[in-house]
Amino acid sequence: MVAGARTEARPLTEGDMWICEQIGPVLRDKGLLFTGIDVIGDFMTEINVTSPTGVRELERESDHRITEQLFDTVVSKLSW
Repeated sequence: MVAGARTEARPLTEGDMWICEQIGPVLRDKGLLFTGIDVIGDFMTEINVTSPTGVRELERESDHRITEQLFDTVVSKLSW
């Protein structure tokens, strides 16, 4: 995207969901609240744990409010 790629919000495929079901529990067990994954075709090629991107684009192109959900989750984990 930094180099000028065009973004397009699309529904997750069954394959995408399967990948998420496989890696989600492991990422959660490691304490990761927010990660991004790169998928090409049917294959996950990368897990982005330090700088997941695309949130602004997804929020601009859809009804998903990831930022709000992320901050709500972070706040719920804080011990005041």
